[in-house]
Amino acid sequence: MSKQQLADIDAMLRRFRPTGPRSVAELRTGFKALMDTMIVPENVHTAPVTLGGRPALHVTPGDAARHGTILYFHGGGFVFGSPETALSLTAQLVSKTGFEAYSVDYRLAPEYPFPAGLEDNLSAYRALLGQGVSPSSIGFAGDSAGGGYTVTTALAARDADLPLPAAIVAFSPGLDTTRTGESMTTKNGADPIFTREAVMRTGEMYLAGQDPQQPLLSPAVHADLTGFPPLLLQVGANEILLDDSTRLAARARDAGVDVILDVTADAPHVFQSFAGGALDEADHALDRAALFLTQHLRAVDAISDHTG
Repeated sequence: MSKQQLADIDAMLRRFRPTGPRSVAELRTGFKALMDTMIVPENVHTAPVTLGGRPALHVTPGDAARHGTILYFHGGGFVFGSPETALSLTAQLVSKTGFEAYSVDYRLAPEYPFPAGLEDNLSAYRALLGQGVSPSSIGFAGDSAGGGYTVTTALAARDADLPLPAAIVAFSPGLDTTRTGESMTTKNGADPIFTREAVMRTGEMYLAGQDPQQPLLSPAVHADLTGFPPLLLQVGANEILLDDSTRLAARARDAGVDVILDVTADAPHVFQSFAGGALDEADHALDRAALFLTQHLRAVDAISDHTG
């Protein structure tokens, strides 16, 4: 464990922590400034594409690719973020697995509240299937709000009678818009970047008055995960969303789903973003995520262009 690295990152994140209400524009600008400091591996290629009617970023390894596709959902509290702000994570997964990835630029609240973003992510998955990509070669991955979307998009796919992906990887996922997890209170001071008030505010933008007591908004509390593919949930012990992961893991276990709950001591929200030298734990966590994906995504005949 790299205590000094963790301490340095904690101090840096606290400088980005909101000291009062911020406008949506300020939230988006501040988040982009933070994520622009993350390291992106050099051995990947990126290209803008369209997937399911939405802009997306196609990320491919610099060397020969393996047969497998990661559908990535970026973080940002359902209000900010983009495929570009999540590129450090997407590119690290591509670099470590040799798979291609598509990162979806889904619609954001408050302009487009629930279920707009979820519909975009489901459309992207449907487009991959429509192009002939086998679900056994697709893995969902995402961070924060996007980590939540890995689960809710799979729920929506199941509701639509679509085949589920082969695996799901979620980094610090937001899985409960009721905000009833104990860690929302017990970790409120330990979390260097989020306060309960901040996530309540962005959650309200996403909900736009809708009832959070439903599986597609609070799967950690209400989802039936029967039939789900293997799940890897990675979370830091210092974040207010910790119990989102612990409760979903329990629901998955009770539903007979293979689930790995990976909790890193003293780590903040989406600590995996600091891979590439800033935090040893981030590189180790992404190594585990890459191994999980390579174990579960099966090689199939790939189609060269999936950008429909």
